[in-house]
Amino acid sequence: MRGSPYVHGSVRARGSPGAHHEAVSLPVAEVVSRLQGVLGATVVAYLGEVRDTRTVAQWAAGDRDPSDAVTSRLRMAYQAAALLGERDSSGVVQAWFEGMNPQLDDVAPARVLREQPLEQAGPAVIAAARAFAAQG
Repeated sequence: MRGSPYVHGSVRARGSPGAHHEAVSLPVAEVVSRLQGVLGATVVAYLGEVRDTRTVAQWAAGDRDPSDAVTSRLRMAYQAAALLGERDSSGVVQAWFEGMNPQLDDVAPARVLREQPLEQAGPAVIAAARAFAAQG
C-alpha cells in the first residue's frame, strides 16, 4: 500500500504537492467521503463541529454542504491525511489525528484544527504531518 494512489476508504496521494492539489480541487463531498473512510465519521463530525454523523453522511453524499469555515477545515485535514497516507496505513493516519502530538504541544491534530484559528492551525498541522511522514 505504500505510495499507492487513493483507494476507496483510504487517502493516498502522490506527494505533498498532490495532496495539496487534491485538497483544494476535489469537490467537498469527495473530500468528506475520503476523510470519513480514513478518520471515521465521528472524527469528521468532530472536525465539522456537528454532533450527528448523519450530517457527515449527507455532506459525503452531496446532499448538504458544510459551511465555508468547516469546508476549509476539512480540506486542511484532508491535505494532512493525504500527506500521511503516502507512507502509512489509514489506521496510523487516524491514530495520528487523534493522539497527542509533540509537534503541537502534545495536543491532538484534530483538536488543533477544530479549536484554533485555521490560519494558525493549518500550517502547524501540516508541518507536524510532514515531520511525522519524514520519520517514516
